[in-house]
Amino acid sequence: MSATRAEIAVVAMGEVFRGDGEILASPMGLVPQLGAKLARLTFEPDLLMSDGEASLTTPDGVVEGWQPFRKMLDTIVPHGRRHVVMGANQLDRYGNQNISAIGDHARPAKQLLGVRGAPGNTVNHRTSYWVPRHSTRVFVESVDVVSGVGYDNAAKAGPAAQKYHDVHRVVSNLGVFDFGGPDHAMRAVSLHPGVTRDEVTAATTFEIDFTGTGTSREPTGEELRLIREVVDPKGLRDREVPA
Repeated sequence: MSATRAEIAVVAMGEVFRGDGEILASPMGLVPQLGAKLARLTFEPDLLMSDGEASLTTPDGVVEGWQPFRKMLDTIVPHGRRHVVMGANQLDRYGNQNISAIGDHARPAKQLLGVRGAPGNTVNHRTSYWVPRHSTRVFVESVDVVSGVGYDNAAKAGPAAQKYHDVHRVVSNLGVFDFGGPDHAMRAVSLHPGVTRDEVTAATTFEIDFTGTGTSREPTGEELRLIREVVDPKGLRDREVPA
């Protein structure tokens, strides 16, 4: 059975958690949740997953433990024991993220969520991003408001901001990216099957480093079964990433 683009994205999202071990996964959004569940069911069985309120759960929702918000803030968030996946309305070449406002902050053309927990997430533990529509509206030369802190701004802020700062991966409907380019600029790790460099270039405002770019791996037969029968039997993934 061939995999859809959505299923490729779910596997790529799961791969961002590879090697994390016993760490709290906080995937925000459908595909990040599916990816984290897939990772937990396969190569990262020690991942801790939360219901978003006060419980640690298995991928099928069985409560494993108690994790109140205060305990998370006291023991996990400030010490690098969490891997959060957030969305991004804007993202620049150094990993600065904007979910706050579009346009001048004093008089924005569009008001968004606000910075929310993005500054604390990015300076306290590993952070990745999920972008379901890779476009020049999202991948911009400079974000209008810095919500999540990128590598350049973390360096300006000094050692305290850099100690746990780790913008790990960006997964979009076109590929997987990290910040292994010159001066921590964005680099294409892999492009999803059928995606060309020209497509990515046309959908990105800034230049992306394609050094060593590979092809995103397809799911194994067992992973396909888990995606289709266990973690997303209703096929909601195809609404977020159309074929």
